[in-house]
Amino acid sequence: MDGFDVDQALREALDRLTLLDQTTAVLASTLDAAEGISRVCRVLVPALADWSVGDLMDEAGRLERVCVTRREPGTPMVAMTGVLPGVGEDSDDPWSRVLRGAGALLLSAERFEPDPETPDPLHALNNELFGRLGGGSGIVAPLRARRRVLGALTLVREPGRAPFGEEDLALVEGLAHRVALAVDNARLHAEVQTIAERMQRSLLPRLPVIDGLRIAARYVPAASSAQVGGDWYDSFELPQGDIALIIGDVTGHDLQAAVAMSQIRNMLRGIACDRQEPPARILRRLDLAMAVLYPQQTATCVYALLKGPENGRYQLDWASAGHLPPLLITPAGDTTYLDTGRGLVLGVDPESPRTGATTVLPPASTVLLYTDGLVERRGESLDHGLIRLRQHAAALVDQELDVMCEELLTGLAPDAQDDVALIALRLPPSAL
Repeated sequence: MDGFDVDQALREALDRLTLLDQTTAVLASTLDAAEGISRVCRVLVPALADWSVGDLMDEAGRLERVCVTRREPGTPMVAMTGVLPGVGEDSDDPWSRVLRGAGALLLSAERFEPDPETPDPLHALNNELFGRLGGGSGIVAPLRARRRVLGALTLVREPGRAPFGEEDLALVEGLAHRVALAVDNARLHAEVQTIAERMQRSLLPRLPVIDGLRIAARYVPAASSAQVGGDWYDSFELPQGDIALIIGDVTGHDLQAAVAMSQIRNMLRGIACDRQEPPARILRRLDLAMAVLYPQQTATCVYALLKGPENGRYQLDWASAGHLPPLLITPAGDTTYLDTGRGLVLGVDPESPRTGATTVLPPASTVLLYTDGLVERRGESLDHGLIRLRQHAAALVDQELDVMCEELLTGLAPDAQDDVALIALRLPPSAL
């Protein structure tokens, strides 16, 4: 082999490694299977092919074409995507063979000549695609992971370009294998997130119904990938008649966080009902229990008790373990953050002393407890988010409590990057 051949071989090897690295990078940039294969196709066109096709098969065996990417004009052709005909059990169509379990196959223009004797719908559709876009050679490779075929990746070169050969099969199979692993991981992630969300929703408490009081609550997972975390709310009536209002956030955004949330919430319920002590003491007992049972777990929480009405007025006692302060909204629209009674996050130092706070609530006022997903934004000061919450809450004070909660979510967290929980209490106009 002369110097030119060696240089050419090195350049080709480097190009292949670059393609593999770029493919890995774009697959790591999303947890959406369809978006991942679309991004891969945009990398491979025009670097390796003039146009490409990505097909995915769901758990029920339904085949969907998620992208068709061309060198010209270089954007996905949405009109050619959608649900495809079923895979023919006896068809000799390359796509059907690959989706039934065959390895990567070379394609030629002659392979896609009309075949009136075998009217396979999938073959006919792909034949039409070749006719519209043109092709001199191609490779269709299975997306196979865990012994299952999850779809197919097709790369096609036009007649004026060097045709694919046997030496290209290994490269394309390697690329398809990486795509398949990403698709499989995306589906597993989606399944876990779905389980976590269903579990978390199933654990949300039934709010107490108490004459004269209105209580409303909401929980929504993060908009990105439907992430589920450890946010929770709770409310119940204690044996002595006080009404507990709780908001909390367990560290994490996965099924484990949802499980930890349910365990900590139930511990707090049990301690509160058994001891019936002031909020600061209840949080300290919870912190001590967590240190024994869940020593690596941290969480924030506000535990509040509504007492009364004594002499016609309700009183709120509360304590906070590293959580954002409750917001008090008067009927006139005045807002105050109840930022006293603060203490350390749960799970940091269970021996740390905790203090509580007390305030008398105006008639018809509203108390709002919430998690950070409602106010925090990337690249923005938390103070801005808290000011925005005050403004929205004040503007909504005349609305029904359920409407107020919905409008707060819509206005403040339409695309939140974190899950959001909130619970609101509204007093009657007069306790007398």
